[in-house]
Amino acid sequence: MLKNLIQKSRIKSPWLLHYDCSSCNGCDIEVLACLTPVYDIERFGIINVGNPKHADILLVTGTVNQRNKKVLVNLFDQMPHPKAVIAIGSCALSGGIFREAYNVVGGVDKVIPVDVYVPGCPAKPEAIIDGVVLGLEKLKTASLPARL
Repeated sequence: MLKNLIQKSRIKSPWLLHYDCSSCNGCDIEVLACLTPVYDIERFGIINVGNPKHADILLVTGTVNQRNKKVLVNLFDQMPHPKAVIAIGSCALSGGIFREAYNVVGGVDKVIPVDVYVPGCPAKPEAIIDGVVLGLEKLKTASLPARL
């Protein structure tokens, strides 16, 4: 009974953690646009949080490089299960225009598993919201840990 209540709560009010690996900040501006009154993603119960221990979904923008890949893995490991990862923008998908740089590892999927890919340079807010909805589908099908 408690498991069902927690599962429904996560789906109805997911908490997002946004991490910018390193980029031009175009996708970051579009993620923030989702919080403005024009798109108002919070009307769906979605809240942007700053602590990975409270987050259900990890939004990642930018290119993964040698310096920030450890931080990305650390954030991913701190998130409770079930969790979803959404890679936003060309840089997060493949490294984007920076993919040939000496320190670039590549896309987010080179470091942590990605559930949803949102293409674009920058990705549009509508596409980001669609990506979050697809990420929620993973949370619906995932099971909670046995200790609850």
